[in-house]
Amino acid sequence: MNGQSSTVTRRGYRLLFMLWLVAASLVARAEEAPVYIGLDAEFGHATSTSDDAVRAGILVAIEEINAAGGVLGGRPLQLLVRDNRSVPARGVANLKAFSGQPDLVGVFCAKFSPVVIEELATIHALKLPLLDPWAAANKIVDNGYSPNYVFRLSLRDGWAVPTMMDYLRERKGARRIGVLLPNTAWGRSNEKALRRYLEKNGAAVSPVDVQWYNWGDGSLLRPYRALLDAGAEALLLVANEREGSILVREMAALPARQRLPVASHWGVTGGDFFELTRGSLERVDFAAVQTYSFIGAEDAIAQRVVRAAGRILGVAGARAIVSPVGVAHAYDLTHILARAVDQAGTTERSAVRDALERLGPYHGLITDYDPPFTAERHEALSADRPFMARYEADGALVPVRP
Repeated sequence: MNGQSSTVTRRGYRLLFMLWLVAASLVARAEEAPVYIGLDAEFGHATSTSDDAVRAGILVAIEEINAAGGVLGGRPLQLLVRDNRSVPARGVANLKAFSGQPDLVGVFCAKFSPVVIEELATIHALKLPLLDPWAAANKIVDNGYSPNYVFRLSLRDGWAVPTMMDYLRERKGARRIGVLLPNTAWGRSNEKALRRYLEKNGAAVSPVDVQWYNWGDGSLLRPYRALLDAGAEALLLVANEREGSILVREMAALPARQRLPVASHWGVTGGDFFELTRGSLERVDFAAVQTYSFIGAEDAIAQRVVRAAGRILGVAGARAIVSPVGVAHAYDLTHILARAVDQAGTTERSAVRDALERLGPYHGLITDYDPPFTAERHEALSADRPFMARYEADGALVPVRP
C-alpha cells in the first residue's frame, strides 16, 4: 500500500506541477500580450503632414515606454493605425472597428476638427477614450457629455484667436482686421472665439468684415478683395494647407500695397504648405500659431525626441521636422496615457478614462503637467502656451521673438 500510495502521490505532484506550469505560461503570455493604442487620422489626404507627425510622436513615446518595461507589469504598447481620409463617416467607422479590439485603451485623432466633432456621439456611445494632440475646435472638449471621454493636449480655438488678434494689433499695428473663415464646424468655432475676444477687447481692435469660403474652392481672391475693400489693415486666416496656399499665391501676385499681413491658425502647418507656396510665401508677411518648437530646445528630452522622430520621419535635425507640434503633443500625450493605464491597473477603458483625471504631476517635453487633467479640466495645455511663428527659407517654423 505504501508503495502504491507513494506512486499516486508522485503522480499527483507531477499533475499539479504541470498545471502550475500551464498556468504560469498563460500568465506570462497575458503579461506580454500587447496593449493597443489606436490612431484615426487622414493618411489618405494628399497634402497632410500632421498624420505622420502624430504617428511619429506616438511611436517615439512607445519605444521609450517599452524599453522601460511597458505597462501593466511588462506588457508592450503597440500602435494600430486607420485612415479616415479626413472624411467623418470613415472616422466613425474606424472608431467602431477600434472598439472591437481587445486591450485597446484609447484612440488618437489628428488635425481635422470637423471629423472629430462628428465622432463625438460615437466616442461616448462606445465609451472609447479619445486623445487629441491637434484638433483645436472648442466643442471637441466642451462637448456636453458626462462623463467626458475626450482628453486634449493641444491648442484650442479659444486660445488661438486671441494669439492671432494680439499679434496683428501689437506687432503689426492693425486695428481694422479682416477675417477669413472656412464654412465648417472649425470655422464656426473660431467665429465664436472671435466674438468672445471682441467682448473683452473691442475698443482696441475690430473686424471690418468676416468672409467665408468652402473647402475645395479654387480661389480665395474674391473674399480677400472684399476684405480689402472694407478697409482691412491685416488678415486673420483660418485655413488648412490647401486653401492657405491658394490664398498666399494669389496675394503674392497682387501689388505690394494690397498684401495684408496675415496671422494664420495652425491648420496650414499640418500639411505641405511651405512646398505649396514656394516662390510666393517670401512675398507675403505670414505667421502661424504654434504651441511648441524643437528649434532652440536644448533640454535632454527635446534632444532625445528630435533624434528618434528624425529617424522615424527620415529627416535630420529639429529644423527639418514638419508639423512639429504634432510630434510634441502626441509624445507627451502617449506618456500620459501609459501612466493612466498603469494607474488603472487594467485595459478596461472606463477605468483608464477615470485614471486620466486622477494622475499626479508629469515632467514632459512641452511643459510640467501638474496634473495633466482633472475631472473639471480635460485640457492639458493652457491659454498662455500659444505663440506666433514664421517660415524661414529652409521651411523651418521659427518662433517670432517677443
